[in-house]
Amino acid sequence: MAVPKKKKSKMKTRSHRAGAWKLAAPSRSVCPRCAAAKLPHTVCPACGWYKDRVAIEVG
Repeated sequence: MAVPKKKKSKMKTRSHRAGAWKLAAPSRSVCPRCAAAKLPHTVCPACGWYKDRVAIEVG
């Protein structure tokens, strides 16, 4: 079994773990009714439609 020859410093350990903290940009989809960019599985902020029906009144 492999054994490290020297202790890994705190800076190296923390910088190695810091990669898991990155946040990914939220995915985008296109509204089939008005072709505006929106988050998936949410009401379109431009036209107010969700799943082939009016969910909110946008005016």
